[in-house]
Amino acid sequence: MNIVSPPRASTAAGPGRNSRAPRSPWIGVVIGVVIIAALFLIDRFAPALFQASLPSRAQDGLTLALSVLIEALPFVVLGVVLSIVVQVWLPPDTIQRWLPTRGWARRAVLSLLGMLIPVCECGNVPFARGLMMRGLAPAEAMTFLIAAPIVNPIVIITTHAAFGWDGGILVARLVGGYLIANLIGWIYSRHPSPDALLTQQFTATCERVQHEHGTPTRRSLTQFLIELRAVMPALVIGSALAGAVQVLVPRDMLLAIGSNPVLSIVAMMALAMTVAICSNVDAFFALSFASTFSSGALIAFLLVGPLVDIKMLALLRTTFTTRTLVGVVAVVVMSAFAIGIGVNVFG
Repeated sequence: MNIVSPPRASTAAGPGRNSRAPRSPWIGVVIGVVIIAALFLIDRFAPALFQASLPSRAQDGLTLALSVLIEALPFVVLGVVLSIVVQVWLPPDTIQRWLPTRGWARRAVLSLLGMLIPVCECGNVPFARGLMMRGLAPAEAMTFLIAAPIVNPIVIITTHAAFGWDGGILVARLVGGYLIANLIGWIYSRHPSPDALLTQQFTATCERVQHEHGTPTRRSLTQFLIELRAVMPALVIGSALAGAVQVLVPRDMLLAIGSNPVLSIVAMMALAMTVAICSNVDAFFALSFASTFSSGALIAFLLVGPLVDIKMLALLRTTFTTRTLVGVVAVVVMSAFAIGIGVNVFG
């Protein structure tokens, strides 16, 4: 059986990559300043865009950001714990023995692994990091990451509770998510340098974990701190961005185009990327738009939101490069748009 080696810092992406300086800790401050400046500029030059006053919108943004953070935090911690179980407590070859040897078959199985991991998309990121530290290729971990938030059993139950079998929304979401995940996995499995998909920080973490010594308990505590330090800043920044975007972008502007079969899909995908709702409950949020938007638009919302919303992208940036994420977003958005159009035309 071919066992994929964990990502190595020495081969991350060609010459000069490891010499890149770590990302500045002031990036969060800069983002905050930009958001505040944008609020004041909008209030000064386009006050008619929003009915609420600037203090009210700022308070709403803070409330939304905190709600996203509080909603995601338990799942992130659970994902870190599951990641530690994979990295420290499972025998090294356990996962590899469970998986087929052919690449497409491995990805097909990994895209169903989310059925056994009842956490939202946020918790899947640290778990996928643990899988890569145990030998999974980046494309294989990416397949799991894209599929897991949709084939999650809780997501299946809540989507059925919201829509039942009406309009084929549940089936389209499951099949669409599975196909998109395997498409992305296939695309990136053909990358000539898989380690180049990963950030320098993550490859350095892999190198450190490989040489970590001590008892399993000590290694678990060390790895718990490493993972929290990696994902918590991204989660906080992603939550803040999600809250800010919701008060910076007039939602009435998105809802005004809900009757157009094409533009409504674009609007709902844009809404999905900004509201950053947990995939475990996003079906009930989408249900509130069922009388205004087409079934295709609702399906596009339910596909895009769990995979590439602002919060999720901030978390994924701890592991994958910006260039990689741009490609993932492009594939997800185009695939979701095509599925939405297909449902509207043939549904």
